[in-house]
Amino acid sequence: MIIPKIASVGTYTPPFSLTQSNIEQLTKELFQHKISRLDRLLKVFENGEIETRNFCVPPDWYREDHTFEERNELYIRLATTYSVEVIQRCLTNRSFLRENISTEDIDAIFFVSSTGISTPSIEARVMNILPFSDQTVRIPIWGLGCAGGAAGISRAYDYCKAYPEAKVLVVCVELCSLTFQKDDYTKSNLVGTSLFADGAACVLICGDHVEFKQDITTPHILGRGSKWMHDSEDVMGWDVKNGGLHVVFSKSIPAIISQWLGPFIHAFLSNYDMSPEQIDNFVAHPGGKKVLNAYEEALQLTQEHTAVSREILKAHGNMSSPTVLYVLEQFMLKKNKPNTVGLLVALGPGFSGEAVLLEWRE
Repeated sequence: MIIPKIASVGTYTPPFSLTQSNIEQLTKELFQHKISRLDRLLKVFENGEIETRNFCVPPDWYREDHTFEERNELYIRLATTYSVEVIQRCLTNRSFLRENISTEDIDAIFFVSSTGISTPSIEARVMNILPFSDQTVRIPIWGLGCAGGAAGISRAYDYCKAYPEAKVLVVCVELCSLTFQKDDYTKSNLVGTSLFADGAACVLICGDHVEFKQDITTPHILGRGSKWMHDSEDVMGWDVKNGGLHVVFSKSIPAIISQWLGPFIHAFLSNYDMSPEQIDNFVAHPGGKKVLNAYEEALQLTQEHTAVSREILKAHGNMSSPTVLYVLEQFMLKKNKPNTVGLLVALGPGFSGEAVLLEWRE
């Protein structure tokens, strides 16, 4: 049986750090006299259990008008820079690797993002900076939003099942701050402003014919599952308008998760004769406090199961696709005993879910 493994992770925190109270004040300044009952709505900043978030641009950027063209040019430049950074961190991370892995040895690269548009896609620009082979397979994935990190791991798993000698990178970069619309007075925009942030992460996934020594147990991928909900395009996503990307964020998301996630995960785990009670490491994308509460309700989990996800949410907010990889990194840094079982889960536009079953092995 071919069982690919996650060998290393690298993450990057963008340079401009703001406390949640700072962001709330800036939002109040920008939307004052434009949104009715603003003070009441601003409580979403305090109730979200987020303390700090990081952004790729300074606070004054949000006070100015920006065209879609300007936003996207900035996205291309910074997404390329951040991708180079996280790839290098991933391939040289001494917490996981005894020796550096060269980009020349990478067989395929999945680039995952939903917050900007680029053709050629970002990984092509990265491959002109770092010494990748000119035969490296490129697989850009766009539009999966918060589900993108888990889906990228799933697709890399599929690739390594087909090519067990392969070393594959999954690179996730989201610059949610560049999509901020100061002239959008909808509640969705306000909720998005209270929640989303910027981040980048990279994981190295290897087929089981790849041999190199590691001093720790690492998560091996036993399987993956996907699920999609009919007629749910309005649950979350983007409205593309002249000024750029406008967030669509339904208030029904926690209720949908509570009703829909449980049957999906129970059916997925049953394929491996497992149940949620057997999960040691719950590697959940922290979409928000209510989303984590819905995970617990749907799968009968405790806050201990979601503690790492809550810490990432508290320190970084929701960075869309990379966020679950930040959570994964924290679980990989722990000293996990062999046979520790993990479940990596993320949800995104579509409405859709992605689940990856993990087992830590020598």
